[in-house]
Amino acid sequence: MKKSSILMAAALASAGALLLAGCSGSGGGNSSSAGGDAKGKRACVILPDAASSPRWENFDRKYLDEGLKAAGFDADIQNAQGDVSKYSTIADQQLTKGCGVMLLVDYQGAAEAVAKKAKAQGIPVIAYDRPFTGADYYVSFDNVKVGELQGQTIVDGLKAEKKDPATAKVVYMGGDPTDGNAKMFHDGAVKVMEAAGIKPAAEPTGVWDQAKSATNFEQALTALGGKVDAVWVANDTNAAGVISILQKNNLKGVPVSGQDANVAGLQNILLGWQTATVYKPVKEEADAAVKVAVSLLKGEKVTADQKLDDGTPYIAVTPQLVGPDQVKDVVAAGDASASDICTGDVAAACTKYGVQ
Repeated sequence: MKKSSILMAAALASAGALLLAGCSGSGGGNSSSAGGDAKGKRACVILPDAASSPRWENFDRKYLDEGLKAAGFDADIQNAQGDVSKYSTIADQQLTKGCGVMLLVDYQGAAEAVAKKAKAQGIPVIAYDRPFTGADYYVSFDNVKVGELQGQTIVDGLKAEKKDPATAKVVYMGGDPTDGNAKMFHDGAVKVMEAAGIKPAAEPTGVWDQAKSATNFEQALTALGGKVDAVWVANDTNAAGVISILQKNNLKGVPVSGQDANVAGLQNILLGWQTATVYKPVKEEADAAVKVAVSLLKGEKVTADQKLDDGTPYIAVTPQLVGPDQVKDVVAAGDASASDICTGDVAAACTKYGVQ
C-alpha cells in the first residue's frame, strides 16, 4: 500500500498510550550487560541527514543512545548524510555485524530495501518519525495533528491581519513528497485551511531544503506579482528560506507556519517573521521508540492503540504549538538554549518574552 494512502486514526495518542506486554523484566537482554551477544543486544539506528533539520544529530542521536544504553543494550547509531547509497552501505555493515532490532528514519525510500533485508534475517524493524512500507512498528508524532496546528496558524494569522481567508493569496510550501510524513502534514493543514475558505494561490513542488524553498517561493511570489498574504510552510528550515525572500522584498505581517522549534525558527518567531512553530519534544518521541526497541530486544510483545491503514501498529506522540509566548517553554524543556537563541537583535525580544 502506498505511503500516500496512510490514514490517521481519529483519536490522539501519546507516548503513554503504548502498551507493553510479554516477558518479565528478569529475563532476556534486561538481565545482562551491554557488550554481550551482538545479534541479541545491538540496536541498529540509521538517521537520514543533518540538513533537513538539526534535530537528528542534536537531539535524536543523544536521546536514543542514552535510552538504549540505560536499558543495557548497545546502540549503533549512524547518519546517512542525505545519501541513499550511503544509507544502504551503513545498513549492510550493521546487518553484517549483527542487529537485534533496526530503528530507521527513512530517506527517499531507502529504508524500504533495508527493512526487507532485516526481516529476511528475522530482525524486527521500527519506522522512526517517517513511515515506510515494510516496518513492523511506526513511532512518530501525530503528523496529521501537526498539519492541523500549522493550518490553524495560517487561519488565525490571516484573521489577526484582518484578511479574509477566502480571498487571501496563500502559498503552500510542503515537504519532500518522498517523505511519508509530508503528505500527512499537508493533509492536516489543508483540512483546516480549506475549511476556512483558503485555496492555494501557488504550490511549488515540496522539498526539505532551505535554499530550494527560498528559490521556489521567490518564483511563486514573482508569478503572483509580488503579493502574498500568508505562507503555509511545513517546517522551520523551509520557513527560513521563505522568510529570507519576504525580508528581501520588505513584506511584513505575512503569517508563516513551521515545525521543529529549531533555533532559527524560534528566533524568527520572536522577531515576528514566523507566526508559530509546531514543537515536537524529541525526547518524548525517542523515549517511545526506545520502549518499543527494548521490548523487542527482550522478546516482548508490543501493541499500540493506533494503526496505519496497512495494519502497521502506530505509536503517536502529541505535538504542541509554540508562538512567541511559548519559546521559553522549549528552552525550559532543554530542546533549545537561550544562549543560542538570544543573539544580536533577538536579545531584546528574548527579554520581552522571558526567554532566559
